[in-house]
Amino acid sequence: MGTNYSENKGFRLLSIYERLNKGDVLSKAKLAEDFGVGAKTIQRDIDDLRAYLAERHMFDGETAIRYDRKRGGYYLVRFEREWLTNEEVLAVSKILLESRAFRTDELDALLDKLLMQTAPADKHVVQSIIANERIHYVPLRHNKKIMRQMWELSQAIIQNQVTEISYERKDGVNRTHLIKPVSVMFSEYYFYLIAFMADGTKPLPTVFRIDRIRRCRLTGERFKIFDSRFEEGEFRKRVQFMYSGELHRVTFWYNGENVDSVLDRLPTAAVIAQKDGRYKITADVYGDGIYMWLRSQGERVTIE
Repeated sequence: MGTNYSENKGFRLLSIYERLNKGDVLSKAKLAEDFGVGAKTIQRDIDDLRAYLAERHMFDGETAIRYDRKRGGYYLVRFEREWLTNEEVLAVSKILLESRAFRTDELDALLDKLLMQTAPADKHVVQSIIANERIHYVPLRHNKKIMRQMWELSQAIIQNQVTEISYERKDGVNRTHLIKPVSVMFSEYYFYLIAFMADGTKPLPTVFRIDRIRRCRLTGERFKIFDSRFEEGEFRKRVQFMYSGELHRVTFWYNGENVDSVLDRLPTAAVIAQKDGRYKITADVYGDGIYMWLRSQGERVTIE
């Protein structure tokens, strides 16, 4: 049975708002024809929607539904504080494409939802800018969906639950671990889970690549590691390439053209000396991952 829009004002209001929210420009005459009501009824519906949106956005100082004489219809004003701007959508889209962190179907869903945030007239502009990158997007070799896994692990973190995971190592061997998860991070194409071993055998956190977690189960057992919350930001400053290990200080000389590239790459880095165009730099880091990057710099870096 079809909906009788002429007798059900609620359905009419929802339908009109849904069309406006999609970016459609709505003619009063066409709406009256679609719903089988008079033009005055449609006008009252639009006035009611305007009153509702004006009250809901009373601090914005703008009317939500406006009339465009050139296009002969009503359209919805998108408030900047609630919607992403075209520039913001483009920036986030570029980051997602460059990260290569998601399967193609996951990425497409994310980009499509982001594009819905742009004004209808500008949507095709943003689409055209990223179109080539979308066509040639290459996901990571593991090609696994990870969003659901990340959500489940995030719930374990929020609830402070000991979690059992089955983890596949680089050599293909699967191991089961009981862990105390404390953070989910992203670095160098991959999402990582930072966790402490539940048996307390390792005082420092262990890093697991989320795409290698084959199964996770929340045990229901609660844990507490610190009196205060694990600081992801402070940990990130000191871990390179997600290699965990003892916290130590590394010192090296850099003779490249742009020392800012080093300071940006190592958040804890500081220049402690400068001589003949060379910079002596120290940084506090966890583990040995830092040395992979330093060696990749070739003759520009000399490690002390």
